[in-house]
Amino acid sequence: MSQTVKIYPQNPSEREIAKVVKVLENDGVIIYPTDGVYAFGALLKSTKAVEKLRSLSGRDEKLLTIVCSDISMVDKFARIDNAQFKTLKRNTPGAFTFILEPSSKVPDKALSGRKTVGVRIPDNQIPLAIIERLGFPLATASVKDDDEVVEYTTDPELIAERYMQSVDLVIDGGYGSLVPTTLVDLTGDEPEVLREGGGELK
Repeated sequence: MSQTVKIYPQNPSEREIAKVVKVLENDGVIIYPTDGVYAFGALLKSTKAVEKLRSLSGRDEKLLTIVCSDISMVDKFARIDNAQFKTLKRNTPGAFTFILEPSSKVPDKALSGRKTVGVRIPDNQIPLAIIERLGFPLATASVKDDDEVVEYTTDPELIAERYMQSVDLVIDGGYGSLVPTTLVDLTGDEPEVLREGGGELK
């Protein structure tokens, strides 16, 4: 049975953030708000939690995204050159998922044999505060049904109702969006937009 905590994005409560961090450090899986749709989150270095997140989200073989608090954290978990760094600097925090080559710091379990990793720095103070406190990224996947974002996924109360038995904690950070992130591949010579979404690439 999961617990629900209310956190305000404008001024996240340190006490509530600490509660969330404790759950994550104990191999828990949470649902949290981003600057797009709500998402499942697990501590990237927790194999147990990442496996649970994969089965919950149906992302067994698909690209998992890692969520960082800033570019210096991205730099530890992905290989970025000067051009990629400039693109990230211009567009983060924001509603983007950038595809990059992972560094050796990303656990093999999280990559599941893939040679690339999705990276996010969301424009929402709640996940940024959690990750800063953790000092480590979250593995994450959107709360969706069969790759379709459906209406209930914007309402934290309905999300909590639906996933009460499956996750350890749900953060109510207000209504979410139905718009996914803009997916940008940075592994080629030029940035390539693979999916249009909430972010407009600069």
